[in-house]
Amino acid sequence: MTWIAEFIADLNSLEVNLTNSLFRMVLSMVLGMAVGAERKRKGQIAGIRTFALISMGACLSMLLSIYVPQAYLGLKNGDPGRIAAQVITGIGFLGGGAMIHMKGAVRGLTTAAGIWVTAIIGMTVGIGMYVCSLGATALILVTLVALERYEKHARLGQEAKVINLTVQGIVKDITPYRKELERHGVHLSTFYIEFDYENDRTELNFMVLVHAYSNMMPVLDNIAKVHPTRRLTLSTQADI
Repeated sequence: MTWIAEFIADLNSLEVNLTNSLFRMVLSMVLGMAVGAERKRKGQIAGIRTFALISMGACLSMLLSIYVPQAYLGLKNGDPGRIAAQVITGIGFLGGGAMIHMKGAVRGLTTAAGIWVTAIIGMTVGIGMYVCSLGATALILVTLVALERYEKHARLGQEAKVINLTVQGIVKDITPYRKELERHGVHLSTFYIEFDYENDRTELNFMVLVHAYSNMMPVLDNIAKVHPTRRLTLSTQADI
């Protein structure tokens, strides 16, 4: 069993060697894949391959940071933390690319944060903190999966929505609509009205705040009954 003891010793060595380098690269890849799989499940562009490459790249950067002063002891101006430090800065470009800006709304913040923290996990593996990297990955998955379920269950947070109606006739009072929205716990932030006297119809745009993950179908069904409705649409503010 001597080879097992030697293998463990190489893994825990403070110096970079072939054994611990390959092990750390593989481990960083697996941990990155775990986070990427969750993001891909949510339909994000950055998925398993992207997160695996980010984690491995950060791990390799950390290995280089350790190896440079190890191999070149006579390098007077060498800084073992310089390569690793640039990973934190450089990963911001990937995080920015994961975010989508749409008319004042931003999507992909969670994925961008996941990219950033996955890079740090790769660095953690690269320096040999195996237990810490495994624990961090587990906490990330708990944050992404378990806390999302909790948010849905507790109906935390609010989202901005736009309800657009085309109503037959000229609507001069929106009080019935306001009461219907309040009855369903929907807050009316503001509204816009367009009168079409030629075709005898009214265009109503209600900017509302609703609980995240709430079911809007009963609200829309009751709103459509307030006045004869020819068209009704629901969208986010980013879509208008």
